[in-house]
Amino acid sequence: MTSPADLEALDRRHLWHPFTQAEEWDAEDFLVIESAEGCWLVDARGRRYLDGVSSLWVNLHGHRRPEIDRAVIDQLGRVAHSTLLGLASAPSIELAARLASLAPGRLSRVFYSDSGSTAVEVALKMAFQCCRQRGEGQRSRFVAFTDAYHGDTVGSVSLGGMDLFHGIYRPLLFDALRAPYPYCYRCPLGAAPTTCGQACLGRLEELLEREGRGVCALVIEPLVQGAAGIVTAPEGFLAEVARLARRHGVLLVCDEVATGFGRTGTMFACEQEGVEPDFLCVAKGLTGGYLPLAATLTTDEVYEAFRGPYEAHQTFYHGHSYTGNPLGCAAALASLDLFAQDRVLEGLPAKIDRLRDGLARRVTPLRHVGEVRQRGLMVGIELVADRETREPYPPALRMGRRAILEARRRGVVIRPLGDVVVLLPPLAISLEELDLLVDAAADAIAAVTEGVA
Repeated sequence: MTSPADLEALDRRHLWHPFTQAEEWDAEDFLVIESAEGCWLVDARGRRYLDGVSSLWVNLHGHRRPEIDRAVIDQLGRVAHSTLLGLASAPSIELAARLASLAPGRLSRVFYSDSGSTAVEVALKMAFQCCRQRGEGQRSRFVAFTDAYHGDTVGSVSLGGMDLFHGIYRPLLFDALRAPYPYCYRCPLGAAPTTCGQACLGRLEELLEREGRGVCALVIEPLVQGAAGIVTAPEGFLAEVARLARRHGVLLVCDEVATGFGRTGTMFACEQEGVEPDFLCVAKGLTGGYLPLAATLTTDEVYEAFRGPYEAHQTFYHGHSYTGNPLGCAAALASLDLFAQDRVLEGLPAKIDRLRDGLARRVTPLRHVGEVRQRGLMVGIELVADRETREPYPPALRMGRRAILEARRRGVVIRPLGDVVVLLPPLAISLEELDLLVDAAADAIAAVTEGVA
């Protein structure tokens, strides 16, 4: 077996890590995860860490769940992969039916891909082609929101509103129409949250009044903008966005890659405001955190726009070799079974309340915490140099990064988004583990911002 030191050396020599500055990676110690169980990760040196970020927001039921393990092993005993181009497979069929039964509204058609980025990319291409084939070729543009993040493929990046990630690629991208998202702590319109009356909606309405006839689809992360820093929308914002889209004949795409499968307290975030989108994009937690699989759900009305004789070329010419991979679909079916078996959704309110109470008690009072944002088990803790003026820290200080390294020394793995410390534990986390997560985060933040050991 390769030693921990040799693994670390080989990593530095050969591996290119995502969203990671190479010079910084080479200068710091890092963890090599060797095993896991429940909500805990174990590194190559045998040290245990609470997985406070669900292994990048994907794990739901804990690591090494026997039920999901068995489902994958059983499927391996049949076939690991067969194509959906011209063939079908039982796991992909059964999962599509299950997703359609769980999804809100009239979402009855399922197209598989492999990641959140591609799930959104599929929705964009479907929406665009649908409008063309319905005789609405003038509808060729998309509306997205400031600070949006929808993934890293070229189409998804075109919708993204984060210059830090996407600015360098602008010459490659199509131009999306942009509406302000209600980041109320740092309002993009300079309005006060108590009196703005959701001014962002007014700007969206103006945009659609002016451009709506040329808009194909509007894309939104419902209730929470994840990569922007767990930015939570005011109550009613999503429902009003959906109403405006409908009024202007614009297809609505809900990107639930981060918020789906219980993260916000319901199976899908859009349920909380009674929103029924034309497209629902899911990934991350779809397989319970086991295998890469994504899905784009849409309606029969959209599907019908792709019917026609072969020579009409109305086919959706999109897919990849592993579309609907049976192993991933088997894992996803087992994960959905666990929602019923473990009564996952029924158990979430107590965990959400425990998390909220712990944050209010331990984190909110800290002098350099500007705002704590929570929706379900998704939490963003924004660190600031001055709480009164909301002055941010200079980026070079890397306060969010320093806080998560301090938390790691306390046995908890979390990640920052800039100077926002993110807590996003598995749904299976216990109340006691939630307390440990909050205490470690609070102590780490105090240590780096106030010098409290």
